[in-house]
Amino acid sequence: MCLGIPGQIKEVHDSGGLPMATVDFGGVRREVCLAYTPEAATGTYVIVHVGFAITTVDEAEARRTLDVLRAMDGAVEGELGEALPAPGPGGGRARAGRPNGDARPAPGERGTGAGTSR
Repeated sequence: MCLGIPGQIKEVHDSGGLPMATVDFGGVRREVCLAYTPEAATGTYVIVHVGFAITTVDEAEARRTLDVLRAMDGAVEGELGEALPAPGPGGGRARAGRPNGDARPAPGERGTGAGTSR
């Protein structure tokens, strides 16, 4: 299944001439290409499909969509490579063996899902 998953841009940067961003999907962070959403900036919510931000969306819609995806058991693991953490204080959790916000796979972990490119 292919999903467009909403996330918030935390950092924008350039990578080899491509606009890129670190996007937070409710506690899971991935690198995403912003080539299709040049208007997107830090703090903007975007819908991401296969590593590309394809449109912007308001915060309320992003949160509603994330809540629906959390309720669909197993719906996002194929896209992000892990389940969305339950919402709570701080909005997420640290990945095993990594500081909070470090989206790189831990040793022995597959680096698959939205925004993964190396």
